[in-house]
Amino acid sequence: MADNQKDEYAMQSERIRERMDRIGRKIVVMSGKGGVGKTTVTVNLANMLVDMGATVGVLDTDLHGPNVAKMFGVENATIDSADGVSFIPVNPRPGLKVMSLAFALEDPDAPVIWRGSMKGGAIRQFLADTDWGTLDYLIIDTPPGTGDEQLTLCQSIDDITGTVIVTTPQDVAILDARRSVNFARKLGMPIIGVIENMSGLICPHCNEEIPIFGKGGGRRMCMSMGAPFLGAVPMEMDLREAEDDGKNWNLDGASHPSRDAFYAIVDKIHNGNACTTGRDMSFKGTSKCNPSNCAHCTSNCSSRNE
Repeated sequence: MADNQKDEYAMQSERIRERMDRIGRKIVVMSGKGGVGKTTVTVNLANMLVDMGATVGVLDTDLHGPNVAKMFGVENATIDSADGVSFIPVNPRPGLKVMSLAFALEDPDAPVIWRGSMKGGAIRQFLADTDWGTLDYLIIDTPPGTGDEQLTLCQSIDDITGTVIVTTPQDVAILDARRSVNFARKLGMPIIGVIENMSGLICPHCNEEIPIFGKGGGRRMCMSMGAPFLGAVPMEMDLREAEDDGKNWNLDGASHPSRDAFYAIVDKIHNGNACTTGRDMSFKGTSKCNPSNCAHCTSNCSSRNE
């Protein structure tokens, strides 16, 4: 890397630190396998945190399949700038800010054909140049796997609070989720917990639960790996329809088992309830702790409640 490139990289890193210093908790949502509902988790976590009074930003780093904008109902928005340098995030509702590559694509059907260096550069630019202001949370939606996007985030943000790992119950998804757990541990990123999504299908006719992908695989994985388990979320037709329509499904007033499950998960993250593995969730967030020991830790370090 030439000296001028090093200087530019250093200045960009400083801008990232300045942006991130104004944000309380930085949460990375990961999944080892595609199609497990990672963006569904991201969108519902964000909306429910806002419902609880928090200010939340969502950064979509799934550059090849940016779906966050559609699920928030703002897929036709564009990126604006007040000074020609900083990006102004889109506001789907008061208290919520969103940034996605989808806002910069003229044709929503056009594929994004980028190599790793271009993807890393785009993510760092979003981190450095998006004017998030002061937020309680930044939730970062990532593509499946443990590749360039996740590495870029871990290397660019000094104080990531931790990761939420999403899986479905069947063995093939659990296999990839285990890799995500080990990825976080190798990089020293605290594991907030694992969510088992699509944990049974709620029949729209009889309201009985059908274990279409099995049930309990995520919890069993957490027990075997010593990782925190946040909860299980069943599948519902109403949730899928709301996401396709870009509606905030949390505010329709009806009773939904999946919504209740999401609220219980968000309560653990936001209000500090203990996980089923015993980890105190009222942490401040630091990479200095050993995430492989968090599930059984009894110390009072800065990742826990002081």
